[in-house]
Amino acid sequence: MDNNTLNVLDLFCGCGGLSQGFIDAGYNVILGVDFDKPALETYKYNHKESDILLADLSNDKSFEEIANKVGNRKIDIIIGGPPCQGFSLTGSRDINDTRNTLYLAVVKAVRRFKPKAFLIENVPGIATLYGGVVKQQILNTFEDMEYNVSVSEKPLLAADFGVPQMRKRMFFVGFQKGLGYFDFPKPMLTPDKYVTCGEALSDLQSREDELGQEEDQYIMPPQTPYQEYMRKDSTILYNHVATKHTEHVKWVINQVPEGGNYKDLPPGVGDSRKFNEAWTRYDSKKPSRTIDTGHRNHFHYKYNRVPTIRENARLQSFRDDFIFIGTKTQQNKQVGNAVPPLLSYHLAKHIKQHFEDVKSGKKKVNDGEQLGLELNV
Repeated sequence: MDNNTLNVLDLFCGCGGLSQGFIDAGYNVILGVDFDKPALETYKYNHKESDILLADLSNDKSFEEIANKVGNRKIDIIIGGPPCQGFSLTGSRDINDTRNTLYLAVVKAVRRFKPKAFLIENVPGIATLYGGVVKQQILNTFEDMEYNVSVSEKPLLAADFGVPQMRKRMFFVGFQKGLGYFDFPKPMLTPDKYVTCGEALSDLQSREDELGQEEDQYIMPPQTPYQEYMRKDSTILYNHVATKHTEHVKWVINQVPEGGNYKDLPPGVGDSRKFNEAWTRYDSKKPSRTIDTGHRNHFHYKYNRVPTIRENARLQSFRDDFIFIGTKTQQNKQVGNAVPPLLSYHLAKHIKQHFEDVKSGKKKVNDGEQLGLELNV
């Protein structure tokens, strides 16, 4: 490890999507912390150079455990995506919801370890919740701790950064006073250049006639540049196991056109599910909808089944050598809760560039001025 490598602490790390992006960008992620044991098992399996800690970050004792794990190593950056159910537009909107205060774990960790920078990821709803009170509270808290905080004024869209998914997330990035304000990366792709579901998945087996197994062979070479990227370190196909549907469910799915949903079904068909995401079939010529933690409402663009773990992982930009551990339900949760590694990578690379530009004098530091870029996403 050279002296320029930045050490990272990942809180609420889940299976490690955020960590993966930072590792790919050349950081040293020394510890991942979470309360989800199966997710941590996946994390450790894929991030063998990083340590893990099973801990409840709402408990102050956890920070002693973190300190013991970190030892005398300096933490340069703290990253994390506190559970978003409390902030989410679809979850509880009670400002006293304990999940809404889990971001305080990041505050406590920053106060204790005094990193050069931090990054917090969350759902878009955090920006407008209670008229922006929660967002402003986060900004004020870290400003009081002598950090310059930038927030993506509009959500970052994963598809803009090469992820085949229309996933939007808010990010807060803070640097210690004297290191300036962070400029968020500009979108890299225009909508006509987005990576599509077909470009992400077309080389994988149909799994309509057999469920498959946890380890399998590829049946054809990569068909697109994205598939080449997904497979660059893989010779074995993992986690591509289909869900066994009833004949009735397959009959209903078969009637949903590509890119359609429950509104396209004939009267009386699929009435058990009538909400925004129900019976949604992906479009091979577009990125997917946001991958969630379940697996009952989204369907393959061509086959009459829900996507496999591997297919959803690809739509999240996890490469094929990233292997998921646990039951299928646990794996779906891990994939759905993760930050897309490719989005994380571009943020991590931009943060590293910020450090280099400040050090070289290329970026003029003016701590009295907010320099965060407002994205037109």
